[in-house]
Parts: sequence; structure tokens; C-alpha cells
Amino acid sequence: MSFRRTISAVATSTLLWCLAALASCSSSGRAPDLAPLRPGEEGLAIRCGRVLTVDDHDRAYGPGLILLKQGRIAYVGPDRDVPEGYPVEERRDLWAAPGMVELHAHVHGTMGDINDMVFPVNADLRASPTYVPGNRALRLACAGGVTTLFGIPGSGTSIGGFGITFKSKVRGATYDGSVVQDPGGMKVAQSYNPERRAGDLGATRAGLSWILEQWSEEARVANREGRVEPLLENLQKVHARELPVLIHSAGSDGYPAAARMWHAKYGTRAILSHGCFDAHLTAPWLVAQGVPLNVGPREIDFFSTRDGAITGTAARYLEAGAKDLSLNTDSPVVPQEELFLQGAVAARYGADAYTMLRAVTIAPARVFGIGDRVGSLEVGKDADVVLFTGEPLDPRSRVEVVFIDGRVEYDRRQDGQWF
Repeated sequence: MSFRRTISAVATSTLLWCLAALASCSSSGRAPDLAPLRPGEEGLAIRCGRVLTVDDHDRAYGPGLILLKQGRIAYVGPDRDVPEGYPVEERRDLWAAPGMVELHAHVHGTMGDINDMVFPVNADLRASPTYVPGNRALRLACAGGVTTLFGIPGSGTSIGGFGITFKSKVRGATYDGSVVQDPGGMKVAQSYNPERRAGDLGATRAGLSWILEQWSEEARVANREGRVEPLLENLQKVHARELPVLIHSAGSDGYPAAARMWHAKYGTRAILSHGCFDAHLTAPWLVAQGVPLNVGPREIDFFSTRDGAITGTAARYLEAGAKDLSLNTDSPVVPQEELFLQGAVAARYGADAYTMLRAVTIAPARVFGIGDRVGSLEVGKDADVVLFTGEPLDPRSRVEVVFIDGRVEYDRRQDGQWF
């Protein structure tokens, strides 16, 4: 089904229910704030031709109204009278959608800073010192509608270190004003890349697994004994399920191996990233395990398919029953501003288009533990709103305005086309 027909069906089936439920809470469980804007408060009312909330009920409104107040969403729903004091932005020609969420990004600083190749495991390192707020790559990300990213170390070693979760703010961006969580989670590489140049035990699959298990067991023992090891402090948090772990892995051997270790054996908040090549052949087992999947940057498989067919990998995972499937760019492998295009390509090769919108918004936010703040347009969440000229995943559409925490970070009318 096309994106437009899907959204039309969603809108038709939910509109009457939404109108009846207007006075009640949103799916976030929070009641709309329709009080007048008081002196000193920052707010904005946005009227759009269509609003895609991407919430649990897939509510869509056409026309719709969004109230931004003090950096949060105060109301989202059918058009109505605007409370006193709100400036009104009339953009009835545009579509509104949540800011996109990227879980596998390397554009927070410079590429030369993302790998430390001295040791095969770097559980004591963080990506935060390499973060350059508002850099050019993040400007493009913002202009492409990507508002939240997990900036991580590279895959040169088995544990690259810990990344940061941050917003792609560009206007006077600072560390304190942009970073959501530091550390935001751990980066593991369990296939291919860390085998290239390590020159030690981690140069083989067996050795790589041994190293990861050795460090994990030391962290688990420290947790059981109630002590904190300085080199293992954040790895201990991973094994205590306080932080998620994103695992670079691929292939029909590496992908299930990563799931067995980090999900089945250790029970961490693991997300399997990449899933390229023929890893989709293991989809039924992976889905049965319940491990979240973050697919990309290759959204098609034709090198390793035995029949030579071009296979849409996201579609194969969805056919196996994957829930909260998300997509990535592995930026700059695929430019960060083209995260929307990853969804379009996945839809072109068999995945449901609306599900792919969820795959770049609420699905990654939810599996990473930040779904209470970003990924959908709901009352109380961060006011990260993107205005498009059409369907968000349609390559013919373009981003017109990007709000992050309620403030304009990109406006095509004033800034011009950044990419």
C-alpha cells in the first residue's frame, strides 16, 4: 500500500475517534495544555494541512494544530481556536511529522576521532570529547529533518566505547544545550570491521567473542560484588540494564551470534545494528528472540543472495514479524540528511511505507529508551517538529522548517536550501 493511501486510511479510521477524545489525554497519558500563554513563556501555534503524530494510535489530522510551549508539545490535534498569547504560524500547505531519530551516527565530530586502535576493547572511552556542536554535517542533518542522534565511536575495535545522545541544534549550539544523555549507550562491533587490522586475539571471530565475554564477565562479577571498576564503570551499567548497547553486526553468522551473546545470554538492552548481507535469512529466529533490529545502511541485499535477486532487507524482517524495526544511515556512510531516503528505499523494496516512517521516528526512540521524549508528536514530549512540503518519505518532498525543543533551527525561507 502506498504511503498516501496508508495515511488516508489511518486518518479516516481515527478522525472521529480523535474528535471525540479531544478533551481527554493524548496517548502519552498527558492532558493537553490549552491555557493562555503567560508573559515570559515561549510558545507557537502551528496550523498545518496534515499532522502525522506517529503515536501509538497512529493519529493523523488534516488540517491540524500543534501548540509548542516552553520547548514541549502542549497540544496536537484537529484545528481549533488558539489560546490567547500564542503567535500563529499559518502553514496549511505543509505536512507536520516528528523529528527523525538516528541510532547509528558518526557525524558528531571528525572521522579521525572515532576509533582508538591501541587496544581491542575500549570500554573506558567516550565519544563526548569528539563532539563538535553545530558542525556542518549536523547542519545538514537538521535540514534533513533528523533531530535526535546517537553519536558513537567507530567499529575498529570490539568495544569502541560509549556514545552520546544529542539534538542536531545548529543556532548557537552548545554541549549543555544539545546533549540529551552522556553516556547514551555502548557501541560494540562484532563482525567484519574489528577483524581487519587489530592484529591480536580480536582479529578472529572466536577471539573477538572471547574478548567480549571476558570483559562482560568481569563487569558482571563487579556488579554482583557491589563494587565499581573505573575501566568498567559504564560497561557495568550496560549489564545492569541502565544503558543500552548498539551492536555493529552483519551476515547470517554474525547477526545471530551477537543476539545470542548480548540478548539471550546477558539480557542487556541490546539493539542489533546493520543486519546487512544475508543476515535477513536469520530473521525468524531473531524475531522469536525479541531482539530489536536497526537496519542499514544497506537497505537491499544482492551481493550475497544465492539467486541473484535484489532483496529489500527491511521487508524481510517485517515479514518475519519484527516489531519496532528501525533504520540507520551509519553516517557518513550514507549522508545523515538522507535518513528519510533510507525509509523510501526500504518501502520501494517491499516494506510498508508508513511503518518505515515509524522506523525513522518512534521505533528507534522507543527501543533506545528515549521514546518518552522524542519520536512522536504527543503532549508533553520535546517539541521536535518537522514541516514538509509533502509526504515525509517522498523524495519529491523537502523540509521547510525544523523545530527542536520548540525553537526554529532551520527555516528554508530564511536559510535557503542547505543540501
